[in-house]
Amino acid sequence: MIKPKKNTLVYRFFVWYIARIIKQNFNSFNFNTIDLQKDKAILLLANHYSWWDGFTLFHLNNLYLKKQFHVMIIENTAKKIWFMKYLGAFSVQPNSRSVLQSLKYAGELLDKPNNLVLIFPQGKLHSSHISRVEFQKGVQKIVDFSKKQFQYLFSVALTDYFENKKPSLYFHLKQQNANNINTLTELENSYQHHYQQALKKQSETIV
Repeated sequence: MIKPKKNTLVYRFFVWYIARIIKQNFNSFNFNTIDLQKDKAILLLANHYSWWDGFTLFHLNNLYLKKQFHVMIIENTAKKIWFMKYLGAFSVQPNSRSVLQSLKYAGELLDKPNNLVLIFPQGKLHSSHISRVEFQKGVQKIVDFSKKQFQYLFSVALTDYFENKKPSLYFHLKQQNANNINTLTELENSYQHHYQQALKKQSETIV
């Protein structure tokens, strides 16, 4: 398992660089404001449809959420993209003995109020046009390894071009208390409801 490492110089450079490339490649960067509990960690669950996802959510955290950012990524990706560990990435190797170590690490991160842990519950990339987001079982393991004193943040990222050459990015966010959800099925259904609401709201967007 590859764990995050601290390097202030590298971190600050990529905060600047990621903000720069997002500005260059997107017409606009949009999100709704929500009521978050500042004294609780965040388990951020997001749809995974593009190469940009981790970087745009990292940027969202820097702009708005203001937590200590962590993200679970596949170990091969962590090895190929050297700087990810300096941005809070930690690795998971599917179908290996080290999986539980990674899930336990994620759960323990959620016991510290200043942390944010980003998980893509689908486990791999899917089209943004799918009608349902399927959760992998590892999400429940992460929750079980924690003290369950965190809060969920559901994110649905969608893009539209309209009259522009570059896409506009929209994050549809919803906060959910962890103690209101007891099973993986309840969590998936709760996220799915938000996902459908986000698709509906996005279809009504007019510029």
